[in-house]
Amino acid sequence: MKKVLIAYYSWSGTTAKLAHLLQQVTGGDLYEMKVAADVFSSDMYATSDIATKQRATNALPQLVGSLPDLNQYDVVLIGGPVWSGALATPVLTFLQQGQNTKAVLAPFYTDAGTKGDYEKDFTQAAGQPVKPGIGMDSMTLNQATAIAKVKAWWQQNF
Repeated sequence: MKKVLIAYYSWSGTTAKLAHLLQQVTGGDLYEMKVAADVFSSDMYATSDIATKQRATNALPQLVGSLPDLNQYDVVLIGGPVWSGALATPVLTFLQQGQNTKAVLAPFYTDAGTKGDYEKDFTQAAGQPVKPGIGMDSMTLNQATAIAKVKAWWQQNF
């Protein structure tokens, strides 16, 4: 049996729902990426603007707390919301801090209708090959079939 870590950042709670579904399917450990309370706005559009500026200036937010040792895991699933077609900046921070792991990486994400080049950008930021990811919007995530989609993705890729 593979030892799995599910590391996620959730701005609104939607990505947390997907992380918990992944935990049900994989039996993995959960790690929630957190940033200081004043980093992002409670407004979705303002948060997107903040993240765009963070990416442009490479001034990524610091994560609060220590990261788990990724080398203790066989598989690390890393997730977050899609912001303006890009990775949420806390996910970028996590990927930078967790590079050089021997674990197999795969993205998961939630979006409000468009994922942009999320998986391509994730692979580039990870700096190593990654498995295909899984993404859902909030409507799909709230359907009874969401767990079946997660199971099918897991079985197909791992």
